[in-house]
Amino acid sequence: LTPPPKVQPAMTECKALVTPSTRNGHRVFSYTLESHTAAAFAIMNELRLERQLCDVTLRVRYKDLEAVDFVAHKVVLASSSPVFRAMFTNGLKECGMESVPIEGIHPRVMDRLIEFAYTASISVGEKCVIHVMNGAVMYQIDSVVKACCDFLVQQLDPSNAIGIANFAEQIACTELHQKAREYIYMNFSQVATQEEFFNLSHCQLVTLISRDELNVRCESEVFQACVAWVRYDRENRRPYVQALLQAVRCHSLTPNFLQAQLQSLDWDPQCKDYLAQIFQDLTLHKPTKVISCRTPKVPQLIYTAGGYFRQSLSYLEAYNPCTGAWLRLADLQVPRSGLAACVISGLFYAVGGRNNAPDGNMDSNALDCYNPMNNCWLPCAPMSVPRNRIGVGVIDGMIYAVGGSHGCIHHNSVER
Repeated sequence: LTPPPKVQPAMTECKALVTPSTRNGHRVFSYTLESHTAAAFAIMNELRLERQLCDVTLRVRYKDLEAVDFVAHKVVLASSSPVFRAMFTNGLKECGMESVPIEGIHPRVMDRLIEFAYTASISVGEKCVIHVMNGAVMYQIDSVVKACCDFLVQQLDPSNAIGIANFAEQIACTELHQKAREYIYMNFSQVATQEEFFNLSHCQLVTLISRDELNVRCESEVFQACVAWVRYDRENRRPYVQALLQAVRCHSLTPNFLQAQLQSLDWDPQCKDYLAQIFQDLTLHKPTKVISCRTPKVPQLIYTAGGYFRQSLSYLEAYNPCTGAWLRLADLQVPRSGLAACVISGLFYAVGGRNNAPDGNMDSNALDCYNPMNNCWLPCAPMSVPRNRIGVGVIDGMIYAVGGSHGCIHHNSVER
């Protein structure tokens, strides 16, 4: 008989924890080799690949594809999946089967899940992540489900957010479903231009636009999104217009906007009557039922513009009460003090004021609009006269400029 060859010890460094102690007057120590588990699983994976000591064959059949066999060790599969553990230990028929038929999962997915059971490592790309996550959910491999969930959250985009949310709901993945819905609410205006949005059912759309969390600058964005959804399949979707109008916060629209819609939209008389009544209520400023405001999860900022320190300033800054920090934004195009400001539909308007400069003073008739989405100013139609130390107010979405001064003249006029 030939003696077995001597096995050379591995030269890799092994981390071990040695803990000395005393027991019954004798010195003892506890020895823990941290790398043992990883090394043991690596050897078991080698045995699997060499088809040695394997005690089960998974015969995976998916739809019309030819069945594919995977050999493995029951104990390893059971250690990574509660489903396999129940299958091999709870007295089910699979306990005594050497070949177990598996259906409803693609062979390539099963291959990756088996490899994960042995290596604790899995590689997933955009094209297969949905299939891998489905398989991981089916076999309750929570760590893989979590990894796929994190990957899909990173891939969220206006073009796929609705699809990912629907998928997460189907497989009951609460975390992914919540993250996808939050993304949809925060980016509603972009999502509403995508193909997935136009493929929503009317019930899904009503549920979506009823959410207080929608991040829109004004309710007209929600209204216009519904108009676009109806026009996508006009003949089949006309019956749902009334339900959509009930879900839109129409009393938050401006009379000017509603009037334009009544003139341009070719809708049923019942829908037009509904909008006409709201238009009349808003125009006459009748008290209406209390409607909840949209409350998107975005920081509410306090803006300060212009001002005076030795000369007029061009600064625009915003204060975030949540963080206690000031943020410097795009400067006014012309320095001004004594100006007034207001916000309409998420846009900041700077009105009038005076430019006190070393080379002279000049009262302003300017109206400038700041868009926080792109941090840019754009000029609007100027007022009929310069107005310094002006008062402004907003009614029905229109800016009213009141009083102010121009040199030695104090105005008693109002314009909008």
